[in-house]
Amino acid sequence: MKQRIEELLQEIQELKAQKLQDIEEYRIRLLGKKGAITKLFEDFREVLPEQKRELGQKLNTLKNLASSKLEELKEKVGESILQNGPKNDFTKPGDKFDLGTRHPISVTREEIISIFSKFGYAVAEGPEIEDDWHVFGALNFPPEHPARDMQDTFFISQSDNPVLLRTHTSSVQVRAMERMPLPIRIVCPGRVFRNEAISARAHCIFHQVEGLYIDKNVSFADLKQAVLLFAKEMFGEQTKIRMRPSYFPFTEPSAEVDVSCNICGGKGCNICKGTGWLEIMGCGMVDPNVLEASGIDHKVYSGFAFGMGVERIAMLKWQVKDLRLYFENDVRFLREFETVI
Repeated sequence: MKQRIEELLQEIQELKAQKLQDIEEYRIRLLGKKGAITKLFEDFREVLPEQKRELGQKLNTLKNLASSKLEELKEKVGESILQNGPKNDFTKPGDKFDLGTRHPISVTREEIISIFSKFGYAVAEGPEIEDDWHVFGALNFPPEHPARDMQDTFFISQSDNPVLLRTHTSSVQVRAMERMPLPIRIVCPGRVFRNEAISARAHCIFHQVEGLYIDKNVSFADLKQAVLLFAKEMFGEQTKIRMRPSYFPFTEPSAEVDVSCNICGGKGCNICKGTGWLEIMGCGMVDPNVLEASGIDHKVYSGFAFGMGVERIAMLKWQVKDLRLYFENDVRFLREFETVI
């Protein structure tokens, strides 16, 4: 073994390399799993006790010499490649590659949140997989309400309190009323799911931003002012609103909100179907039953809620006529918004 160590020491000192592949071959031959030095360490187990100290030192010296020699060769080959290899011309233009752009839904969602943040609204979020109580029961939906039917809701499991994919972000409002200290002023952005046929005007997945304000002496006039300020921020200072009576189980009184068409200025066009108005959201005063279901005294506190579809707002803002375009991941569609986003 001593003679073999001496032979390897001499061989390592004389190693030379022209390329990195040569160095890798040396490493495998000497230090690999079946390399010469590795084999010597395996044979070292059979060495007589009185020889172990001397041969052990020589083996360690051999291994360290091999490692340092390989590193030395790597440095020399690397320097040679830099000196003799092709030179980079950093004045040349780089390779062209396509840049992405933000999705119009994301931009619209953030703009809505930003507007209400100016008015003091915080952002609240909740789970997409919810129970029946938070989606329906606490929001004053009677047991026979059509929204509970399988045709509208994706149910995951049936029980006394079924589990389902939320159909609106109003469930986040319920969780906020259960847990947050009063007063409450929040917007609830999120993705929702409904069992609907996919078309240019409808989809089984879409995005909502809902709002909730609860405090003492909150009135319908406060609701109207909040909606008007939002409309002017989103669609322009000249925007007008109108509120039409409507019905929602969780608000009373309730209203649908229209804004004056920002395409024709209210004169009538194909976008607004000649009416001069575009529907943007539903809203209303929070029903006393909803407040009581979350442990809030309706005799002391009142509030309003509103909700809008992000896709709907984006369609009106940029005149997108087919809802399915938002989900097709077509970069050509996204590039159309590069100059407006």
